[in-house]
Order: sequence, then C-alpha cells, then structure tokens
Amino acid sequence: MEPEMQFREMVIKKEVREALSRKQAVVALESTIISHGMPYPQNVETAKLLEKTVRENGGVPATIAIIDGVIKIGLDEHDLEFLGTSKNIRKASRRDLPAVVALKQSAATTVSATMICAHLAGISFFATGGIGGVHRGATETFDISADLPEFVHTPVLVVCAGAKAILDIPLTMEYLETLGIPVLGYQTSEMPAFYYRSSGVGVPQRVENAGEAAAIFYQAQQMGYKGGILIGNPVPENAALDKDKIENCIRQALEEAVKKGITGQTVTPFLLGKLNEITAGESLKTNIELVKNNASVCTQIAVEFARIQV
Repeated sequence: MEPEMQFREMVIKKEVREALSRKQAVVALESTIISHGMPYPQNVETAKLLEKTVRENGGVPATIAIIDGVIKIGLDEHDLEFLGTSKNIRKASRRDLPAVVALKQSAATTVSATMICAHLAGISFFATGGIGGVHRGATETFDISADLPEFVHTPVLVVCAGAKAILDIPLTMEYLETLGIPVLGYQTSEMPAFYYRSSGVGVPQRVENAGEAAAIFYQAQQMGYKGGILIGNPVPENAALDKDKIENCIRQALEEAVKKGITGQTVTPFLLGKLNEITAGESLKTNIELVKNNASVCTQIAVEFARIQV
C-alpha cells in the first residue's frame, strides 16, 4: 500500500519504504510497550525480539515512535535505547499527535496513535500486546480508551491478546459491537483476556488460520470499509496465568490505584507495573510471550494478504 500522505515530519526507514513499494508484508509495532509498558532492559530486549519475530515469519518490522517531533516509521538501535531509558517520553494517543509533532516532543505511540501513523505510512498490519478498552468502573468514570473508536476511522488490521485484563472485557466487546467493528477470534470462539486465554465473552467470528483472516480483511477493503479489523489471539497455553490468581492481583492493584488517586493515561502503566510486582515477574514474562505470539500471527496474516494482492 502506498503511503496515505507524506510530509516532512515523517521519516520512513529505507527497509520499510522499499518493502512497501514491493507490496511485501510490513508489520507495525508500537512503542508504548517500550517506554510505558515494561521495565528496562526487558523493554528494549522485547522490542528487538518482536522485530526478529516479524522477520522470522517473512515480514519487515516497523516499530513506530515520535522522536523530537518526527514520526519515525522503523527505528534503529539508538532510538530503541532512547525510548527505553529516557524519563521524558510522552505517551501519545490520537489527541496528542498534533501537539507532540508541532512542539517537537518525543513520544511513544499507543494503539490508536500507532494505527494512525501506520496508515499514514501505508502500513495495514499492526501487532500489539493488548488494546485499550472500557475501564472497570467506567459507568461512573466514563474512562474508555481512544483505541476503540480508532477502529472506525483507520483501516488497519490489529492482532492483540484481547483487551488488557485490567479492563472490563464484556463492556469493551459491547462498545466494539456498537461501533460496528469486525472482531475475529484467532482459533478461538471467545475474546482472549490478555493474561489468560478465555474471557467467557464470545466473538462474532472465528478464524482458523492466517489465510482466512487475510481474506476477510481483503474483502472489507474491496467493499469500501474505512475502518480496521481487530483479531483476538490467545496467549500461548504454556505462558497463560491462572485466572483466579491474576484477577485477585488486579483487584489489589486497582484498589491501590484508587487510594493513590491515579487516573487517566497513568492508570495502565501503574497497574501493569503493580501486577509485575505482585506476581513476582510472572505477568511480565506472560506479557512478553503473548506479544511475541501476536507478532508472529500478524506477520503470517500480512504475508497471506500480500499473496492475495498479487
């Protein structure tokens, strides 16, 4: 796919640019997981692991971030270290992109911002850990992630391990249904629950392989759909955590967040960090395994899509 638009504040890495021009499989990767999702050095190690996983499955990785006001589509090792160690990296969602670029700031991109930047660069596939969604207690706080409505506007296929387990998954699925977003379960009939494989909430369509997912995305584009497609891919069975144990940990972390008055964009990083602490590192290991698995599946889908287009 050709870039949606080109401007001086966006730089596409040569390898990515050449792959796009040849209509090869290119997979976008977010940077929030580096700056706000994991501690150092696991964050940088994971970023490199994901890029390696994309390559091993026949694709070209394009990790996305904004550095000094420039949207970078594809990062080098220096960029990854900068994002993984600097304390002055913003967390940029859709609402933040114009200001971050105009004021020449540096930011890691959330799911919604990564989707926007990927689409601007002509990338149609994106692997992440978990999407944002409807927060627990949203009936009082109205805390709903900008990730969800982004699927209405931006034609990118996103592979995730479900909404993050700290969220309200049933309400998240209801909201996606209201928005009319196609949601597919990859070899599952239920939306995955990030740290564990099954949420008990059904998905409207199950797919058994990358070819089926690619065919659905291709058909959506042929029919003129302007939005994206969400694929829920369960965490590998050998890396999944016990549901009851992790739910108890989440409740404990949520109670602490309320006591400390933590709100807005800082909630998710706080809860993920707290879960890592409570589970003695187990949740971080699971997070790494599930996002690696998502990168693998997403690349396989992108490769199949490239074959359909030939």
